[in-house]
Formats: sequence, C-alpha cells, structure tokens
Amino acid sequence: MSSRTEHDLLGDETLPDTAWYGIQTLRALRNFNITGVPIHHFQDLINTLTMVKQASAEANHELGLLNSKKNDAIRQACMRIREGELHNQFVVDLIQGGAGQSTNMNANEVIANLALTIMGHEKGEYQYLHPNNDINKSQSTYDAYPTAARLAVVLSTQTLSHALRSIKSSFEKKAEAFSGILKVGMTSTQDHTPVILGESFQAFAQMLEDEIQHIETACIQLCKVNLGSTVNISSMSEHKSYSTLVISHLALISSLPVTFSSQPMEPDADIKALLAISEIQKHLAVKLSSICNDLCLLSSNQRNGFNEINLPAAQAGSSIASDTTTAVIPEAVNQTAFQVMGHSLTVCIAAQAGNLQHNAMEPVIIYNILNSMKMLSSAIYMLDHRCIRGVTANNSEMMTAQMPHRHLPTAEQALKDKLLDATSLSRFTSTAVTPSMKTAV
Repeated sequence: MSSRTEHDLLGDETLPDTAWYGIQTLRALRNFNITGVPIHHFQDLINTLTMVKQASAEANHELGLLNSKKNDAIRQACMRIREGELHNQFVVDLIQGGAGQSTNMNANEVIANLALTIMGHEKGEYQYLHPNNDINKSQSTYDAYPTAARLAVVLSTQTLSHALRSIKSSFEKKAEAFSGILKVGMTSTQDHTPVILGESFQAFAQMLEDEIQHIETACIQLCKVNLGSTVNISSMSEHKSYSTLVISHLALISSLPVTFSSQPMEPDADIKALLAISEIQKHLAVKLSSICNDLCLLSSNQRNGFNEINLPAAQAGSSIASDTTTAVIPEAVNQTAFQVMGHSLTVCIAAQAGNLQHNAMEPVIIYNILNSMKMLSSAIYMLDHRCIRGVTANNSEMMTAQMPHRHLPTAEQALKDKLLDATSLSRFTSTAVTPSMKTAV
C-alpha cells in the first residue's frame, strides 16, 4: 500500500495514501478512543463544518487574503463533502481534549486534501494549499468549532421538529376519533369524575406543541455565533470587516438566520444557548415518558387492568407465554427518555466547568446534545408509526357518549351504576365462593 509522510510540531508520521485526513487527525485517532462514535456519525456536524470553512474562504477571498484558485477549490471541496463525499474520513472521536481542536483539524485536513486534488495536486502537498494557513485562515478552534457545533444542533432540530409535528397530528386525529367516548377519570389513581377519552389525547398533542415552540425559540439563540471574533484572534485580525463578511456568507450558504453575537466571547464561554436546548430535550423526555406511562396504564389487560384502549401488537410479549403482547414501544420510548435525561445532566455539569473566556468541555456537550437529538427523533417516529396511529378505544369497557344528547350528570349517573354493578358482582363472587367450593377446586 502506498503511503505519504507528513510533518507537524511533534515530528513526522506516515499515513496510508487512502487517508484524506492528515497528521493531526492521525494523532487524535491515537489519543482519543473513548466513545467509538466518530464525527461522521453526525452528518449535520460535518455539513456545518464545511459551511464554516467555505464561508471563511469566501470572506478571505473578498478581502484579498486568498487567491481565486484556492477559493474555488475550497468551495468545490466543501460542496462535494456536503453532497456526501468523504464522510467516512471524519474519523475523530467526538469526545476529545482541546475544546474541539481535533474535530476542527480533521475538517481542515480533509477539505485541504480534496481541494488539492481538485487543483491537480496530490494529497499532502500542502505547499500549494495548507490546512492551517488556508482552510483555517482567519479562524481558530475557539470560533470555528463552536459556530459549526451550534449550527449542527440547529439542523438536527429540523428532524426532531418534523417528528414532533407528525406525532402531534396523530394525537389530534385520535382525539377527534375518541371525542364521543367517556372514560373513568382518575385522581391519585382513584376513580373520579368521567372524562372524554379524546380530551386525554388532545392533551398529549398540546404537551408536544409547547416543546415545538420552545425549540424554535432556542434555535434563534443558537444562530448567534462568534465566528471571526473570539478573544484569541480578534486582536490579530487586521481586517475588522472579516466577521461581518464571514457571517454574511455563512447565512447565505447555510440558509439559516445566522447573526454575529453581540457578546463574541459568550458563545464559547457561557454556552447558555446549548444549555437551553439541552433543557428542552430533558423536558420533552419527561413529557414523552409521562405519555408512555399513561398509554401503558390505559391499555393494561382486561382481567386486571384498565383496558380502556388497545395498543397495536408489535411483538410477542413473553418467551414463555407467546399468546400475550406487551407495550414494547412505549417501554422503549421510556428508556430513551431516561437516557436523554442523563445526557442533560452531563451537559449541565460540563457547562459549569468552563474557565474564564473558554469552555474546553464543549465536545462532550455537543456529543450529548446531538445524541439526544437522534434518539428523540427516532423514538418519536417509532412511537408515532408503530403505536399511536394504531391505537383503538375499547368501547366495551367505557360508555359511548351520545354528545350532545347525553348530559354530564346523566353520564355520571350511568358511570356510578356501572361501578355499582361491578361492586355488586365482586360481592356476589366473594360470598358465593364457599370453603367447600374451594376445597372442591
């Protein structure tokens, strides 16, 4: 296998010629083997990294700091990567020391080597186009990485929001379908005033609508970035218009409402926008868990449970009783919710670990937030398509309300009669079964 040699501050290293990354990524691969989850597990992050690098190249070219040949090659490389090329070359573990430096350099090196081939050169011929001097020009890890990370979170919310709107619609359809069905209301798990089954499903829909709105609000804050103006490099820049230009290009490339933060150190040091979206994920997880708990209770079996709704059978519920099914979909969503709540705690702990103008723990924050996005999106899709859409009401265990012909007092009396009948049956059973009958059995 052919290879090439690259050099950095620590010396020389040999890379296989199949590698589109460079020496700094190679060192990071050796140093950080923690989660087994590389950058390419999160395509949104790859895409936003290339957006940042392309926007920076365009701004530098506009300022006369990067020639047209290099700028064109960088632009083409970034666009090709966003179209899906070389994603498997983003190999660094998402949790790493250096506040995201290895992720930033992984992107710089892959883009540089692809751009070099576009220019007609070989990978590693950095004298023609350099990962640091050209791809990372006018940037540092402390602004490029936080900007890409925040925009990756914004992009990942699109899938989550779509899943939420879909399941909200499913709940609303069930609310309409069950609008004429009365069920036993519950207070502290005790029977109470009758309620309409459809209203319970409408409440589920409203719970999720609130989170959709919260996500949209959080995304506005996440789009306030510090690209081009971190404390580490702002005093080094001779072109004060760079930050304005790069933000303008980034907004155009990403189609997101990107703006320059009024407090340029804040996105890196404070990370309150990331905390906010993590809290929203936790709140959503709590609500999903509550909904799934209710679904499990309402569908509990006819002999010993509520038996008010029927969940679609997903699979056999026991390895020894193959004629039963269990609520496996809500149970799986519950476990997802528990994991997301744990992710949120990690984000909170990492957020307070920042020092002065900088939080070196941002990689674990991004790892947990992006993981939660994927897990929540998948779990909600599963709950929607594999469960909610197939829910039916068990009318034999409830009273159909002839609305508006039946008034609530009449319905309450009918329910009382039903409960009295059930009590009478219980009493009959307890008195009718004599000791001699038990002995006979």
